[in-house]
Amino acid sequence: MKIVSACLAGVKCRWNGEARPCQKVIELVEQNEAVPVCPELLGGLTIPRIPAEQRNGRVFTKDGKDVTQQFERWAEEALKIAKLINCNEAIVKSKSPSCGCGKIYDGTFSGKLVYGDGVFTKLLKKNNIKVFTEDEI
Repeated sequence: MKIVSACLAGVKCRWNGEARPCQKVIELVEQNEAVPVCPELLGGLTIPRIPAEQRNGRVFTKDGKDVTQQFERWAEEALKIAKLINCNEAIVKSKSPSCGCGKIYDGTFSGKLVYGDGVFTKLLKKNNIKVFTEDEI
C-alpha cells in the first residue's frame, strides 16, 4: 500500500486552491493501491493559504511566520495514516515544504531550488518508507 500526496490524486488542496493531478497516482488510488493525504490539511490549514518554504531547517510562510512546529505536528499525523495502512512506499509532490523529495524551494520564494526533503518526506524516510516524486514514477 502507498501513501500519495492528495494534490497528485486530484484534490484541490495546494496553497493556491489547485490540484496537481498525476494520472498514475489517480489510477493507484482508484485501484485501492494508495491512500491520498495532505499533511498541511491534516493540520488545519485553510485553502487557499499563504505559501510556505523551508529555510535553514525551518518552515516559514511568505509573510515571515515560522510554522515549523505545525508542519512537524502535521507530518506526524500523516505518518499515523501511513502506518495504519502498512504503507511501504510514498509518492509525493516534488518541491513542497511538506512533501518535496530531493529538491525543495530555498525559502526565498524566488523559485530557486536546493537539495533537501520536505518535513513529511523526512519523517517517511526516517520510518523506512521509500519515497518518490511524481516525476520518478
